[in-house]
Amino acid sequence: MTASLTFRLTAQGLAALLLGASLAGCGNLPSAVNRDTFKPFVPEVVQGNFVSNEQRKALRPGMTRAQVREILGTPLIASLFHASRWDYAFSIQRQGVPAQNFRLTVYFKGDLLEQVDSDVLPSESEFAGRLVRPQSVGKLPKLQASEEELKAFAPAQAPATRADAPASVAAPAALPRSYPPLEPATR
Repeated sequence: MTASLTFRLTAQGLAALLLGASLAGCGNLPSAVNRDTFKPFVPEVVQGNFVSNEQRKALRPGMTRAQVREILGTPLIASLFHASRWDYAFSIQRQGVPAQNFRLTVYFKGDLLEQVDSDVLPSESEFAGRLVRPQSVGKLPKLQASEEELKAFAPAQAPATRADAPASVAAPAALPRSYPPLEPATR
């Protein structure tokens, strides 16, 4: 009876010790794991037609619908109920980069462009610059070497083949007199 009682206390003590150790290990968890460790993947979402500031500046009152479509592309919204209005909207959402939203509306009188209304549109180069995620640059390597460090990497001098040839110039390899044919000979 004493042996079984000792075993029970040992099993209970072992279980308590294991539970205490696992809870103690969780105490350091917030410092080791930060918010960015378990981030869900957010897919890139691009909607609409990007219209640059250069395209906006190319529009002139009096242009035909075909000319406007040639510059801006197909409108995102061309309603049957508002035939005199085309809407261009663009949005892009990428992980690690702030969302970007732009809109442009063109108004027609008959078949000719009358008015253009838009947000402040970026140029193509500004827009491309906004798509790049800021990357942290680590420690840059040293780009200078002292004379002693350069001598450690100097190539070994080969013995001269001729007495009048300098030691640093090696003779070029001889080229073959003929090359094999590119295509097999026909029979």
